[in-house]
Amino acid sequence: MTITESLLHWYSQNKRPLPWRETRDPYKIWLSEVILQQTRVAQGTDYYHRFLAAFPDVQSLSAADEQDVLKLWQGLGYYSRARNMHHTAKEVVENHNGIFPNSAAGLKKLKGIGDYTAAAIASICFDESTPVLDGNVARVISRLYAIDTPVDTKEGKKRINDLTNNLLDINHPGTFNQAVMELGALVCTPKSPACITCPVAFACEALKRKQVESFPVKTPKKTPAIRHLNYLVISFTEGKEEFILMRKRTGNDIWKNMYDFPCVETLNASDTSDALDQCVKSGLLGEFPFLVKHVSDEYVHQLSHRRLLAKFIRIEVKGEPIPINDITPVRRDLIAELPLPRLIDRYLAAIL
Repeated sequence: MTITESLLHWYSQNKRPLPWRETRDPYKIWLSEVILQQTRVAQGTDYYHRFLAAFPDVQSLSAADEQDVLKLWQGLGYYSRARNMHHTAKEVVENHNGIFPNSAAGLKKLKGIGDYTAAAIASICFDESTPVLDGNVARVISRLYAIDTPVDTKEGKKRINDLTNNLLDINHPGTFNQAVMELGALVCTPKSPACITCPVAFACEALKRKQVESFPVKTPKKTPAIRHLNYLVISFTEGKEEFILMRKRTGNDIWKNMYDFPCVETLNASDTSDALDQCVKSGLLGEFPFLVKHVSDEYVHQLSHRRLLAKFIRIEVKGEPIPINDITPVRRDLIAELPLPRLIDRYLAAIL
C-alpha cells in the first residue's frame, strides 16, 4: 500500500472515539478545534461537552453574555480564543444567517479562524481538498521526509504543507487530515515514538537514518520574560458580609474582561512593604487602618512568552475602601461566579 492507503487503513482501525468525530456539523467541529488549540484532548473533551450543553448551536453562543463565555472557558487559558469565538458566533449569525462559510477561504475571513482551523472545518465538513498543518502533522511529515528546515518558519511550513498536499486523499480529505493528526498524537509522538507500530514506518526517512527524535527541527526558543506581580487581596466587612476588592481588566491583554485583584508590578522581587507603600500612595486603602493578614508563597504561572511570579498579600481594612478606576468590592461568596484567570483561581481555591 501507499503511504496514504496505509495511513487511512491504520486510522480506520485505531482512531479514538472522540465526540466531534461523530458529526460533520461545522459549528461543533469549529468549537472542538478552538477548544483543542493548546489543550490536551482529555481536558478539551470535558470543555467541549460543557460548551455544547450551554450553547448547543451558533445562535445560542451568539446571544450569550461574554462574561458567561469567559467563565465557562476558565481554566483553558489563551482567553483570546474565547473572545474571538464569541465574536465569530455573532458574525456568523448576523452576517451569514447562522450558516458557516463552506470553504477554507471563506472561513478564514472570520475572526480567530486561521489556516489550520479553516482547513480542518472545510475538509471535514465540506470535503474540500485542503491539508491541515498543526504540530502533529508537522512532526509526522518532517520525520517521513527528514526535513531539516525549521517547521516553525515560513519556508518550513510551506514545505510541510506541499508534501502533505501531495499525500492528501482528494476523495476523503477530512478523514486523511484526521488520520495524520491522530498518528502524531498516538504513535509519532514528540518523545519515544512507537515506530515499531507505525503504519508508514516503511517510508520514514528519519527512521532509516535512526534520527527520529532529531525531527522536527525548530528555531531555538527565546527565554521567557519574567514579571513580578504583587497582588493585594483587600477585604472589609459590612454587617455580616465580607467583601474583597476585585479589578476588572479592561485593557487589551490576554485577560481582558476578566477579574483579578489590584496589583503592584515591580521590576524585581520586592518585599511586602514596597507593595504596601505603593498601595497606600494610590489611595486604594483610603484613610482607614489596615492589617496585613498573610503573605503567600510565590505562585509561578507560565505563559507562552512570559513567566509570572506572583505573591498575594491579604489585607484587612477597618472600613469600606472607596472603589477607584475598575476596582470594585465583590461579596466573597460571589467571587467564584466571576471569570477569573487561572492564576487567580488557583489562589482563591486555597483561601476560599
